[in-house]
Amino acid sequence: MCPAERESPQPGSARAARVRGNPSQEKPPGPAELRARAARALDAVRRRRLALDEVLGAGTPPLVRELAFGTCRRYFSLRGAVDARLSHPLRDRDQDIYALLLVGLYQLRHLRVPDHAAVSETVAATRVLGKPWARGLVNGVLRRAAEAPADTASEEERWEHPRWLIEALRTAWPDLCPELFDANNGRAPMALRVNRTKHGVPAYRALLDAAGLAHRPGIPPASLVLETPVPAARLPGYDAGWVAVQDEAAQLAATLLPLAPEARVLDACAAPGGKAFGMLEADPSIAVTALDASENRLQRLHGEADRLGHRLPRVITGDATDTKWWDGTLFDAILLDAPCSGTGTLRRHPDIKVSRTPADVERAADLQRAMLASLWGVLSSGGTLLYCTCSVLPEENDAVLEDFLAVTPDAASAPIHASWGRSTDHGRIVLPSPGGPDGFYFARLAKGPAA
Repeated sequence: MCPAERESPQPGSARAARVRGNPSQEKPPGPAELRARAARALDAVRRRRLALDEVLGAGTPPLVRELAFGTCRRYFSLRGAVDARLSHPLRDRDQDIYALLLVGLYQLRHLRVPDHAAVSETVAATRVLGKPWARGLVNGVLRRAAEAPADTASEEERWEHPRWLIEALRTAWPDLCPELFDANNGRAPMALRVNRTKHGVPAYRALLDAAGLAHRPGIPPASLVLETPVPAARLPGYDAGWVAVQDEAAQLAATLLPLAPEARVLDACAAPGGKAFGMLEADPSIAVTALDASENRLQRLHGEADRLGHRLPRVITGDATDTKWWDGTLFDAILLDAPCSGTGTLRRHPDIKVSRTPADVERAADLQRAMLASLWGVLSSGGTLLYCTCSVLPEENDAVLEDFLAVTPDAASAPIHASWGRSTDHGRIVLPSPGGPDGFYFARLAKGPAA
């Protein structure tokens, strides 16, 4: 369920209209409109706790994405600088102007946009937002901020993380902070998974070389990491399904389930399908059932299956905490990529730092326990369940496994021996690092005879 992927343009969107050749197509947005769009997206993250990927979608202009994601990445220092230059907090109904101030200051501090252009176009965006009264306010705050050096008085501003997450990461990984903070504030690399049903890895590397795309081998056997990210359409054979974009750590899941030929496998929380397809590419004989609660996400899974040339015998819209969808035949193996806080993917989803709270972690852990308890009943004796999350917090990882093992007599931890990551009490974890994979936790559970 972790990292979100971009969606196709919706039928009624401006982009879709352009694809159809609609004569009433809109003209490209101007600089002020782009900044207003970014401010609206940031406002939705701050006040409605929506994910940027939900708000922006496909077809979003690159500058809007850079402004929205970049402002979230540097949110806490930008917030401190803006607050220090406001004489009083803005009203609730004017929080879009506050978001615009953050976006404007991000340009001044972190983008190669001339100061005069950044200020003037951000000021002009107040009219796009329908609040021309804020022109003087935005102009004054940004000009004062541009003239003053960046100040990182608080730890939140210095490390660009909320206080609760700073404390949680220090408690969990005291020997790795502040390096972990720095990694979270960086940019994620672009990793590929070679579809070995269509191309060998050495042959695909040769295609990348011929295309001038520098790369290195990743940790999993089918993984390659590009030195510089590129649009997926530039990848050799992308439309033909020769390759997929998937983080190295997420690819590891497909390598950790011991699967016999023709094994029956359940991929719970499967969409958008990367882990299921990775298993099929390693052994096309297995039968993978894909389960997910979101019909929209499963539509994306179907699209990716078509592109890669894979067939899934069953794709089910259903709840992993309730097995009403189950046909009664036990599975040989289960992959549970459980919903989580996403704290291992802050590089890709910096809005998490703005919108998540400790209560979200507690709710995620409760849901994870419920999913484990439910899915254990559809696993055959002698089978294996791989539990994974893209969280780096023990509350969603070892603590969940500890609780489950304490009440499940026929469950036992099956160690994961590997050269990557760190061993934990019940599994293994990869932590974010510059140029390396996302944060991911894995634990393997073996099912014995019923007690």
